[in-house]
Amino acid sequence: MLDIKWIRENPAAFDRALSRRGAPPAAEAILGLDEERRAHVQKVQSAQERRNSASKEIGKAKAAKDEATAAALMAEVGEIKEFLAHAEEKERELDTALNGLLATLPNIPLDDVPNGRDEHDNVEKSMSGQKRLYDFEPVEHFEIGVAQKQMDFETAAKLSGSRFVVLKGGLARLERALGQFMLDLHTTEHGYTEVQPPLLVRDEALYGTAQLPKFESDLYMARSPFARELEHWKMAREDLAATKRTAEDKLWVSLNGGDALFAIEAETSESSPAVVERQRDIRVLADDLEKLDRKIADFTSKAESAGAGLWLIPTAEVPLTNLVRESILDEKELPLRFTALTPCFRSEAGSAGRDTRGMLRQHQFNKVELVSITTPETSLHEHERMLGCAEAVLQALELHYRVVTLCTGDMGFGAQKTYDIEVWLPGQKAYREISSVSVCGDFQARRMNARYRPAGDAKGTRFVHTLNGSGTAVGRCLIAVMETFQNGDGSVTVPAALRPYMGGVEKISA
Repeated sequence: MLDIKWIRENPAAFDRALSRRGAPPAAEAILGLDEERRAHVQKVQSAQERRNSASKEIGKAKAAKDEATAAALMAEVGEIKEFLAHAEEKERELDTALNGLLATLPNIPLDDVPNGRDEHDNVEKSMSGQKRLYDFEPVEHFEIGVAQKQMDFETAAKLSGSRFVVLKGGLARLERALGQFMLDLHTTEHGYTEVQPPLLVRDEALYGTAQLPKFESDLYMARSPFARELEHWKMAREDLAATKRTAEDKLWVSLNGGDALFAIEAETSESSPAVVERQRDIRVLADDLEKLDRKIADFTSKAESAGAGLWLIPTAEVPLTNLVRESILDEKELPLRFTALTPCFRSEAGSAGRDTRGMLRQHQFNKVELVSITTPETSLHEHERMLGCAEAVLQALELHYRVVTLCTGDMGFGAQKTYDIEVWLPGQKAYREISSVSVCGDFQARRMNARYRPAGDAKGTRFVHTLNGSGTAVGRCLIAVMETFQNGDGSVTVPAALRPYMGGVEKISA
């Protein structure tokens, strides 16, 4: 979430920043909503003050036996109360509209992020190692795995559809070894605290890290057996509530002379048979609504108990970053550094036709995530440090890679600046992303309301800065190891760093 105060003070700079990301200007729309909301809030405050003062004046008028003045003041207070009765809903509507617009806007890129439209405009920052030489033509990872009968896409498709894989034997053990190796490296040498977080999270968690609302189509949601019936009863309640409102409106119009025929029949009497009948119908509708509310509450409880409405995490960034949501930390606690090895689940809705062969783009994959929570003054230094931690994994595995700084058009929605580590895949003859390391500033912290209390300041608070990175994607690292260390006979040499995790196994073959 962006800082509305900064947008007020820097509307032109804000629109220029959006333009760098390929987004249209938004300052005018945001400030229009902001001004309308602030004016409404001021109007509400003025009405509340007038209500309070008028109430005191009523007492004085009655004490002075000035019934005319008291009656006029009471009428004025009645009008104010009627306005205030609807003012809170109006304020909520304006808040929702403003926050809804802000929630769809990307983070502001740092000044040193290169401008560009897509991955072709990214800028190489560094390169590590050399491409290995082979006395045979290297093949892709899936050709090696299928030949070894340890990578099975056909059976996975029978179980779950496309973009899944079944690993067996040595390759399954190698992937497990990679994850354990990464966790050990980050916890013992890089100062990260290992976490085992939930894999199912609420809307608020995904909103906090900015996957929602913009990227809902990329996510998977858990659905309980009660969800469909709950949806049915909610729709039924909406219909019944609409019927009750219509009946109430008709009764009001009738009693106030808007329905001439009914008024003649009822003789404008609230105790006439016609009025009583309509009031009885409304009470019946109200009773039916109460019954539906109880039914909905029951199914909601059952659905929540069964995990309905929870999302499968697309990355452990979501639960790890949200560990500090709605918190006020002491500055001395920072930085916080968390790491986790978890399955990740992505629909890959925007990737139709891309990387359809092999393990590069899967709906389910394992990844070691790194998350840091820092002060604003230290976040850029932490960004470089986190990049070094991710690079250390590939260096220990003796994999050739390069680091690129993403341009404004290729950078993630919530990032201020991002480095991608791209590992060389000899079978593909291409560099492919294996880690993305981003600094987000206070963008996520504002959405999570995550703050800290600066040292020496007993009252004031500031938003923390958040960072996240892959340390690294385990499946893609498996691909890189297989393709880099493949042998002419179809076997794969196990990197020395992984052998302690493999029981001393040095080579994987059919």
